[in-house]
Amino acid sequence: MADRTSVELFAGGGGLAMAVHRAGFRPLLLNEFARHACDTLEANGAKPRGEDEWVPELGQPWPLVAGDVQKLRLTYLNGRVDVLAGGPPCQPFSLGGVAKGDEDRRNMFPELFRAIREIQPKAVICENVRGLLRPSFKPYFEYILRELSLPFLERDPDSNWETHDAVLRETDLASVDPTKRYDVVMTPVNAADYGVPQIRNRVIIAAFRADLGVNLDRFRDLVRPTHSEAALFRSIRDGHYWERHPDVPKHVRDRVEATLPGTIPVDELSPWRTLRDAVNGDGDNGPLPKIPWNRLDRREYHVGGFTDHVGWPDARIYPGHTPNVMDRPAKTVKAGVHGVPGGESVLLTDERVKDETDPSGYRYRHRYMTVRETARVMTFPDDWKLSGPRGEKMRQLGNAVPVLLGQVFAEAVAGCLDEAVSAQ
Repeated sequence: MADRTSVELFAGGGGLAMAVHRAGFRPLLLNEFARHACDTLEANGAKPRGEDEWVPELGQPWPLVAGDVQKLRLTYLNGRVDVLAGGPPCQPFSLGGVAKGDEDRRNMFPELFRAIREIQPKAVICENVRGLLRPSFKPYFEYILRELSLPFLERDPDSNWETHDAVLRETDLASVDPTKRYDVVMTPVNAADYGVPQIRNRVIIAAFRADLGVNLDRFRDLVRPTHSEAALFRSIRDGHYWERHPDVPKHVRDRVEATLPGTIPVDELSPWRTLRDAVNGDGDNGPLPKIPWNRLDRREYHVGGFTDHVGWPDARIYPGHTPNVMDRPAKTVKAGVHGVPGGESVLLTDERVKDETDPSGYRYRHRYMTVRETARVMTFPDDWKLSGPRGEKMRQLGNAVPVLLGQVFAEAVAGCLDEAVSAQ
């Protein structure tokens, strides 16, 4: 494959940037506003670009511009970028946010469109929350897709989005220079369906410059789900799942198997990966050590050589804050804006104690997930360094794109670009 290049806006803790890089794209620029996230990017090899506009050569560090994307100018990269990637801040569209949508000053989609105009990338990858698909936001979301298709038809700053949407609707696509319009594909996803050990419902938008003639059906084929809940259920029932986890106590296995549905559909997909799969490790990752109950003390110690695998006290279970269970994908990792840093980041362990108030006579002990466990749920590698206090690390993870999910879509974009070049 040719030397493919990328630019990442709203880079956060680096999940999508890492995914795009793994798919073969060389970052020419990263941009991020949050200080601790910028520190994370630097800790993993990014280098502040400074005021001078320069393009890195092969092997040079990723240039980082820390600060407001609204002040970032990218015209010096015009014609050099294969993929522009980024997830504009999702608070305006999140179920947990204030849901003001287009009226919210945190809406950064206009900056994404400006970046497209300035660099004319061959493709765009954008991730955001499923809240964009809510009925109340559907008209605005459809407007976003149309604006992404025609980013060079700029909105009059004195007009509202509905007026500009009418202009976009009336535009004859055939009359627009194909180097200045994009073919857009929107894919609702659950990260668990792609091998991520987490239930995470999102929307991923890909756009290809129209002059390239990319086969959109081919792209859709490349991003079809690869894992399923039914396959996980089957692997638990037939015992293959427990063969991977032979140390699970019988009372846990019995409890899990009692929750399986009577009839399980048959498919050809792989099983959903679970929180237990993430904690026990696979591939290059070994198992994470257990956190001793007497070490829920916030103290920085490195159990078994793993960083950020630190016990945290005072985890509670209460209505609306139920725990993760080990033999399902984890619940959605949140960014810490829902009360407890990291959201519902409590897990139910395999250890039980007697409790006469419970009908079974026992209750299972619970604790907070460690930052390292959460990073694994987001499919970050163990050697990825996270900067800041615990709450900020969890915020970065909650705002990130799971690396594996991003990689699936970035590799599909790379494959389609390669095929389009070959066909020309």
